[in-house]
Amino acid sequence: MTKHLPPRRTFSVPARLLSVTGLALVASLLIWHSQVADLLSFDSAADKQPVVAGGPSGSPPPAPPVRKSTPVKKTTAPSETPKPKKTPTKESTRAGDTKYSEESIEGLSPKLRSRLKKAMTAAKADGVTVRINSGRRSAAKQRRLLQEAIKRYGSYEAATRWVLPPDKSAHVKGQAVDIAPQAAMVWLNKFGWKYGICRPYDNEPWHFEALTTPGKKCPPRKPSSVADLG
Repeated sequence: MTKHLPPRRTFSVPARLLSVTGLALVASLLIWHSQVADLLSFDSAADKQPVVAGGPSGSPPPAPPVRKSTPVKKTTAPSETPKPKKTPTKESTRAGDTKYSEESIEGLSPKLRSRLKKAMTAAKADGVTVRINSGRRSAAKQRRLLQEAIKRYGSYEAATRWVLPPDKSAHVKGQAVDIAPQAAMVWLNKFGWKYGICRPYDNEPWHFEALTTPGKKCPPRKPSSVADLG
Protein backbone atom coordinates (compact mmCIF):
# COMPACT_ATOMS: atom_id res chain seq x y z
CA MET A 1 0.00 0.00 0.00
CA THR A 2 1.49 3.42 -0.97
CA LYS A 3 1.74 6.21 1.67
CA HIS A 4 0.73 9.62 0.38
CA LEU A 5 2.66 12.71 1.73
CA PRO A 6 0.67 15.89 2.44
CA PRO A 7 1.11 18.45 -0.26
CA ARG A 8 3.59 21.38 0.43
CA ARG A 9 2.24 24.85 0.72
CA THR A 10 3.56 27.19 -1.84
CA PHE A 11 3.38 30.96 -1.51
CA SER A 12 2.90 33.09 -4.45
CA VAL A 13 5.03 36.18 -5.13
CA PRO A 14 2.26 38.63 -4.25
CA ALA A 15 1.92 37.06 -0.83
CA ARG A 16 5.65 37.47 -0.10
CA LEU A 17 5.62 41.11 -1.12
CA LEU A 18 2.69 41.70 1.17
CA SER A 19 4.56 40.16 4.11
CA VAL A 20 7.65 42.37 3.55
CA THR A 21 5.51 45.50 3.29
CA GLY A 22 3.76 44.63 6.51
CA LEU A 23 7.07 44.25 8.37
CA ALA A 24 8.29 47.64 7.08
CA LEU A 25 5.08 49.24 8.20
CA VAL A 26 5.42 47.78 11.70
CA ALA A 27 9.02 48.99 11.98
CA SER A 28 8.00 52.52 10.93
CA LEU A 29 5.29 52.57 13.56
CA LEU A 30 7.77 51.53 16.25
CA ILE A 31 10.26 54.31 15.25
CA TRP A 32 7.49 56.91 15.17
CA HIS A 33 6.27 55.79 18.59
CA SER A 34 9.80 56.15 20.02
CA GLN A 35 10.21 59.70 18.61
CA VAL A 36 6.84 60.77 19.99
CA ALA A 37 7.82 59.44 23.40
CA ASP A 38 11.03 61.43 23.30
CA LEU A 39 9.17 64.64 22.41
CA LEU A 40 6.64 64.16 25.21
CA SER A 41 9.26 63.23 27.83
CA PHE A 42 10.11 66.22 30.13
CA ASP A 43 13.14 64.47 31.59
CA SER A 44 14.97 63.89 28.33
CA ALA A 45 18.64 64.85 28.12
CA ALA A 46 17.94 67.24 25.28
CA ASP A 47 15.70 69.36 27.50
CA LYS A 48 18.33 69.57 30.23
CA GLN A 49 20.93 71.33 28.00
CA PRO A 50 20.54 75.08 27.39
CA VAL A 51 20.03 76.25 23.88
CA VAL A 52 23.01 78.46 23.02
CA ALA A 53 23.61 80.04 19.69
CA GLY A 54 27.14 79.20 18.80
CA GLY A 55 29.61 76.61 17.74
CA PRO A 56 30.34 73.18 19.15
CA SER A 57 31.80 74.57 22.38
CA GLY A 58 28.55 76.26 23.26
CA SER A 59 30.16 79.73 23.48
CA PRO A 60 28.55 82.52 21.52
CA PRO A 61 30.33 83.44 18.32
CA PRO A 62 32.47 86.56 18.50
CA ALA A 63 30.70 89.73 17.45
CA PRO A 64 31.81 91.03 14.10
CA PRO A 65 34.28 93.90 14.48
CA VAL A 66 32.65 97.28 14.31
CA ARG A 67 34.27 99.33 11.64
CA LYS A 68 34.62 102.89 12.70
CA SER A 69 33.81 105.19 9.90
CA THR A 70 36.57 107.68 9.37
CA PRO A 71 35.12 111.16 9.19
CA VAL A 72 35.83 112.77 5.90
CA LYS A 73 37.53 116.07 6.39
CA LYS A 74 36.00 118.81 4.41
CA THR A 75 38.57 120.51 2.35
CA THR A 76 37.96 124.12 1.80
CA ALA A 77 39.80 126.34 -0.52
CA PRO A 78 42.43 128.33 1.39
CA SER A 79 41.28 131.83 1.94
CA GLU A 80 43.58 134.47 0.69
CA THR A 81 45.38 136.01 3.65
CA PRO A 82 46.06 139.66 3.12
CA LYS A 83 49.74 140.34 3.00
CA PRO A 84 50.96 142.41 5.92
CA LYS A 85 51.76 145.93 5.04
CA LYS A 86 55.41 146.73 5.16
CA THR A 87 56.25 149.08 7.95
CA PRO A 88 58.91 151.54 6.89
CA THR A 89 62.02 151.25 9.01
CA LYS A 90 62.80 154.88 8.61
CA GLU A 91 60.26 157.52 9.46
CA SER A 92 59.48 159.81 6.56
CA THR A 93 58.95 163.52 7.03
CA ARG A 94 56.78 166.00 5.17
CA ALA A 95 58.05 169.13 3.47
CA GLY A 96 55.15 170.84 1.80
CA ASP A 97 53.17 168.10 0.10
CA THR A 98 56.10 165.70 -0.44
CA LYS A 99 57.38 163.06 1.94
CA TYR A 100 61.10 162.63 2.35
CA SER A 101 63.13 159.97 4.05
CA GLU A 102 65.00 161.11 7.11
CA GLU A 103 68.18 159.94 5.41
CA SER A 104 67.49 161.97 2.28
CA ILE A 105 69.20 165.23 1.43
CA GLU A 106 66.02 166.44 -0.29
CA GLY A 107 64.23 167.17 2.99
CA LEU A 108 66.77 169.78 4.03
CA SER A 109 66.41 173.53 3.60
CA PRO A 110 67.59 174.82 0.20
CA LYS A 111 70.65 176.55 1.71
CA LEU A 112 71.86 173.52 3.69
CA ARG A 113 71.04 171.13 0.86
CA SER A 114 73.07 173.01 -1.79
CA ARG A 115 76.05 173.49 0.53
CA LEU A 116 76.04 169.88 1.70
CA LYS A 117 75.97 168.60 -1.88
CA LYS A 118 79.16 170.50 -2.67
CA ALA A 119 80.83 169.32 0.54
CA MET A 120 79.88 165.69 -0.13
CA THR A 121 81.34 165.90 -3.63
CA ALA A 122 84.61 167.32 -2.30
CA ALA A 123 84.80 164.72 0.46
CA LYS A 124 84.25 161.93 -2.04
CA ALA A 125 87.17 163.25 -4.09
CA ASP A 126 89.28 162.87 -0.95
CA GLY A 127 88.08 159.27 -0.51
CA VAL A 128 85.58 160.02 2.25
CA THR A 129 81.88 159.12 1.97
CA VAL A 130 79.48 161.36 3.87
CA ARG A 131 76.32 159.49 4.89
CA ILE A 132 73.24 161.14 6.32
CA ASN A 133 71.90 159.42 9.42
CA SER A 134 69.21 161.97 10.25
CA GLY A 135 68.20 165.05 8.29
CA ARG A 136 64.73 166.56 8.43
CA ARG A 137 62.51 165.09 11.17
CA SER A 138 58.83 165.32 11.87
CA ALA A 139 57.71 167.15 14.99
CA ALA A 140 56.17 163.91 16.24
CA LYS A 141 59.45 162.06 16.04
CA GLN A 142 61.36 164.91 17.67
CA ARG A 143 58.87 164.87 20.53
CA ARG A 144 59.28 161.12 20.91
CA LEU A 145 63.07 161.41 20.91
CA LEU A 146 62.83 163.99 23.66
CA GLN A 147 60.63 161.74 25.81
CA GLU A 148 63.09 158.87 25.35
CA ALA A 149 65.98 161.15 26.32
CA ILE A 150 64.15 162.27 29.47
CA LYS A 151 63.72 158.63 30.52
CA ARG A 152 67.33 157.88 29.71
CA TYR A 153 68.97 160.88 31.39
CA GLY A 154 66.46 161.35 34.21
CA SER A 155 65.33 164.94 33.64
CA TYR A 156 64.20 167.43 31.03
CA GLU A 157 67.29 169.61 31.60
CA ALA A 158 69.67 166.69 31.09
CA ALA A 159 67.76 165.46 28.03
CA THR A 160 67.89 168.82 26.25
CA ARG A 161 71.66 168.61 26.17
CA TRP A 162 71.09 166.11 23.37
CA VAL A 163 67.54 166.58 22.09
CA LEU A 164 65.63 169.85 21.80
CA PRO A 165 61.83 170.17 21.79
CA PRO A 166 60.21 170.34 18.33
CA ASP A 167 59.77 174.12 18.33
CA LYS A 168 63.49 174.62 19.05
CA SER A 169 64.94 171.83 16.91
CA ALA A 170 66.85 172.69 13.72
CA HIS A 171 66.11 169.14 12.47
CA VAL A 172 62.35 169.83 12.39
CA LYS A 173 63.05 172.94 10.27
CA GLY A 174 65.35 171.00 7.92
CA GLN A 175 68.31 173.15 8.99
CA ALA A 176 70.46 170.45 10.60
CA VAL A 177 71.95 167.10 9.62
CA ASP A 178 73.57 164.24 11.56
CA ILE A 179 76.21 162.43 9.51
CA ALA A 180 78.32 159.26 9.62
CA PRO A 181 80.81 157.59 9.67
CA GLN A 182 83.45 159.06 11.94
CA ALA A 183 85.77 159.80 9.02
CA ALA A 184 83.04 162.00 7.51
CA MET A 185 82.65 163.86 10.82
CA VAL A 186 86.37 164.54 10.97
CA TRP A 187 86.50 165.70 7.35
CA LEU A 188 83.46 167.99 7.56
CA ASN A 189 84.61 169.45 10.89
CA LYS A 190 87.93 170.32 9.23
CA PHE A 191 86.78 171.50 5.79
CA GLY A 192 83.09 172.25 6.21
CA TRP A 193 83.66 176.02 6.70
CA LYS A 194 84.73 176.23 3.05
CA TYR A 195 81.14 175.31 2.14
CA GLY A 196 79.46 177.29 4.93
CA ILE A 197 78.81 174.20 7.09
CA CYS A 198 79.76 174.14 10.79
CA ARG A 199 79.58 171.92 13.86
CA PRO A 200 77.67 173.93 16.49
CA TYR A 201 78.02 171.74 19.66
CA ASP A 202 81.00 170.29 21.48
CA ASN A 203 79.12 167.15 22.59
CA GLU A 204 77.74 166.25 19.16
CA PRO A 205 80.53 165.66 16.61
CA TRP A 206 77.96 164.33 14.11
CA HIS A 207 75.65 167.40 14.07
CA PHE A 208 76.16 170.10 11.38
CA GLU A 209 74.31 173.23 10.30
CA ALA A 210 74.76 176.01 7.72
CA LEU A 211 76.05 178.67 10.14
CA THR A 212 78.52 180.74 8.15
CA THR A 213 79.14 182.17 4.74
CA PRO A 214 81.10 179.74 2.54
CA GLY A 215 84.82 180.44 2.92
CA LYS A 216 84.51 182.08 6.35
CA LYS A 217 85.44 180.47 9.65
CA CYS A 218 82.73 178.89 11.74
CA PRO A 219 81.50 180.60 14.96
CA PRO A 220 82.73 179.23 18.32
CA ARG A 221 81.04 175.99 19.35
CA LYS A 222 78.59 175.79 22.25
CA PRO A 223 78.93 173.12 24.96
CA SER A 224 75.55 171.60 24.06
CA SER A 225 72.13 172.38 22.61
CA VAL A 226 70.88 173.67 25.97
CA ALA A 227 72.30 177.04 24.98
CA ASP A 228 69.72 177.26 22.17
CA LEU A 229 66.72 176.96 24.49
CA GLY A 230 66.87 180.76 25.18
